[in-house]
Amino acid sequence: MTPWSNESLSSCAFVDPYAVNPRGGAWPAPAQLGDDIDFLLPPPNPAHRLGYTLDPQDRRRLDLHATLTAAGIPPMPEDRAVIDQISALPADVNDVLQRWLHHAL
Repeated sequence: MTPWSNESLSSCAFVDPYAVNPRGGAWPAPAQLGDDIDFLLPPPNPAHRLGYTLDPQDRRRLDLHATLTAAGIPPMPEDRAVIDQISALPADVNDVLQRWLHHAL
């Protein structure tokens, strides 16, 4: 039996980044960091922002969701009641819990 070899596949051909564009001319240069790539959308207007503020408990709940997800523990729907109870605790308790999760990474 012949072992499988990646080198025998024709679909893995070498691509020359300096090749000439078949339509003529050189390939377009890759976008740089400062280029205006998102030209289809206008920049947001600060005057049109909504004036809502989040309740501190809601902010802690969202932060806890984000921290758990970043730590590789995405919250399940059945975890919502527990996350709501943890978010109702004082802010320093929530801060310590998030710090523990960040260090667990």
